[in-house]
Amino acid sequence: MMNKPSRTGVTHVLDAYSYSLKGLRAAWRHEVAFRQETALAAVLIPLALWLGTSASERAILIASVVMVIVVELLNSAIEAIVDRISTELHPLSGQAKDLGSAAVMLSMLLCLGCWAIIAAQRFL
Repeated sequence: MMNKPSRTGVTHVLDAYSYSLKGLRAAWRHEVAFRQETALAAVLIPLALWLGTSASERAILIASVVMVIVVELLNSAIEAIVDRISTELHPLSGQAKDLGSAAVMLSMLLCLGCWAIIAAQRFL
């Protein structure tokens, strides 16, 4: 098997950017959870600018929201790989998908915790 010639420099960066946009488009088109989390981020990120009383608080609030989206993208990638390998039910396929789902849940709990702590500090 021959290796694909690798590009370097600006061409490599532009190719990587193009692949990233392609991935975001695919997630938007095929993943309901990604669209829901992105819509929620569109509300929460501006709210973070208001709720946070310092640059650090704002960064924590925004980063926790973005982390949910990143983990969702990784979960979607795992699901796509598992489905590509086989649509047949297999315990390891189910386990891989469950682990990805657990990662999304934990990222959401982390996000919720960050928002709760900062909101409590501000209002209590």
